[in-house]
Amino acid sequence: MLEISFNSPQCGWMSIGFSDGVNEFHTTTAHSPHETALSDLMRILTAIASEGGNPTGSEGVDSSEHILKWNRDPEEFDFHFLRSGDDLTIEIYQYPTDERDAAERELVYSYTGPTAEIVRAFGETFDRLYEDRETDEFEFNWRQPFPHREFSAFKSVTDKVK
Repeated sequence: MLEISFNSPQCGWMSIGFSDGVNEFHTTTAHSPHETALSDLMRILTAIASEGGNPTGSEGVDSSEHILKWNRDPEEFDFHFLRSGDDLTIEIYQYPTDERDAAERELVYSYTGPTAEIVRAFGETFDRLYEDRETDEFEFNWRQPFPHREFSAFKSVTDKVK
């Protein structure tokens, strides 16, 4: 069973982790330069939970595959989501610099499981962030607003995921 943690942000940084009982991945992510990473993640997962909808609205985008860019500074990450039928694969690639040279990237985490399980795991994490946002002074510590609109859209489709 996949467990995901996004800990309360501190000084523009957030600790995140993925654990599936066999493999683990933990890192910190920064609020910039990918300022929309958290809201983009919610949009991607909303699209995935909506049976593949297109989070960008761009024509010609394959709705079964999504890439989220995030960073730790100077390292960069790609969170690659690939939906195949009822399964979803998450691959996290790390680049040593912001140049994002594909020849130098390293696969640091991979997990494949039922889409509903993965969406629920992210949902539990987002719920905790939302519930603790005022206590943790989310906006001050993350240095940007909580993505309320994206969180609400995500919540509206996750109840439908079986």
